[in-house]
This record gives sequence, C-alpha cells and structure tokens, in this order.
Amino acid sequence: MVNTAPRPSVRRWVPRPSAPVRLVCFPHAGGGATAYRDWAATLPDTIEVLSVQYPGREDRAADPLPDSMPELVAALAADLRPFWNRTTLVFGHSMGAAVAYETVRALRAQGLPEPDHLLVSGRRAPDRFLGGDVHRSGEAGLRAELERLGGTPPEVLADPDLSAFVLRYVHHDYRLIENHRPEPAPPLGCPLTVVLADDDPLLRAEHVADWHRLTTGATDVVELPGDHFYLVPHRAALLQVVLDRLDPALTTTGGGP
Repeated sequence: MVNTAPRPSVRRWVPRPSAPVRLVCFPHAGGGATAYRDWAATLPDTIEVLSVQYPGREDRAADPLPDSMPELVAALAADLRPFWNRTTLVFGHSMGAAVAYETVRALRAQGLPEPDHLLVSGRRAPDRFLGGDVHRSGEAGLRAELERLGGTPPEVLADPDLSAFVLRYVHHDYRLIENHRPEPAPPLGCPLTVVLADDDPLLRAEHVADWHRLTTGATDVVELPGDHFYLVPHRAALLQVVLDRLDPALTTTGGGP
C-alpha cells in the first residue's frame, strides 16, 4: 500500500519508521515516483525509500507545473525537511540528478546537513548552463527523443490520449532542465558517486569528471552496462552500488538486492 507521507512531493511506498537509513530518489524527466516503487521492497528493512513526486503526473496530475527549477526545488525542499533526520542517501537519475543536487543545496542553505552520500546518474554536472532544444522541437521531436532514450513503453506513445497527457509534462520537464541557469555556490562536502552506463548517450565518460568539482568530499565513478535506462534491467547491480556506500552494519537485516 502507498503511504504518501504528509507532504505532496513525498512518496513512502513501504513505511519503515525505525529504519536508520533513508534513501531519497529523484526521477528522470517525464518520470514519476513509481519509478522507485520496487526499490523499497528489494532493499533491506534498515532502509526506508522515499520517492520524490514532481507535480503534473501520476497522482499529482492536477497540480500545476512549476515555471522554473528554483520553484520546483523550493517546493521539494520544503516537503523533504521533516524527513532529513536520519542517515540519508540521495539518488537522482537524468534530470533527477540535477534536481537532487539543487535540492541538497537548498536544504543546506536552510541549515540542514548535507546527505551522507549523493549518487547521480545519467546527467552531466548541472553547475553550468547546458541548454538544449528538445523542448522547442514540437511533438515529433519529443517523441523522437523518447524513442532514442527508451524507457517509455511503445503502447504509451501509440495511444493518442495517453501520449498527449504524457508529452505535456515531458515537454515541461525538458523546458525546465534545458532553461536552467544554475546560481554559483560553494561546493558540497559530502561524498559523491557518479553512476555511468556504458551506452548512455547523455552521460559519456568524458563528462564524468565535471561532477568532481561540485564537492570537496570523496568522489568515485561506477560503470554499469546498459543505455540511458540501465537502471531498469540492471536494478540489482545499481542497488548494490547504493548498499556499498553504507556501513555494512546498516544493511545486514532483511531484504537485499
């Protein structure tokens, strides 16, 4: 059963009130909190998984879409504040990597601690303006981008009503991330892991080093097989990467990838 927690942006699929660790997950452009629903049942019961739900999709379909990254991040940070009270790992994929980084910065600016580890995947470092034209390419361009990256079931794109609904917030997400101009800020101090898929067109090996400048903490890179949505077929390997960033004493009861 879904426990949405008392905040509109937070989904807690398997409540674990006594778990010493929280893993906070940020979805990709066009993605929703359900992308991480199965993680909760797979990880040990010492880890509580929280999924971020952006407005305009899934059970927040009626909520207005934010106009900018700062507006989105401010709302997410406000909703996550009550949950920032345990050992915390943060994971973000694709657009979610940038949103996760900006949300961590926003919470730090409010006086909250940085996460114990930040894991990012499928996105270049977001401290510089990267631009992009996908959001200007019209419906045909959006469809082509989704087909290029995979991850969207063909039956979704084949259904006129469903595809119109999905493309609305996909277009919004691309507009938001492609227009994002980050504000300068001191580097983080937390450890950072970059997860790189060996056939991902959006994050190549030559881009990975750029993430290192965003923290004074230890950084490392893990390469896994697959394309941009490697985290679906290689979920077990990715979850093992997460577990390896924790003290083994925090991961030894129940579950396991």
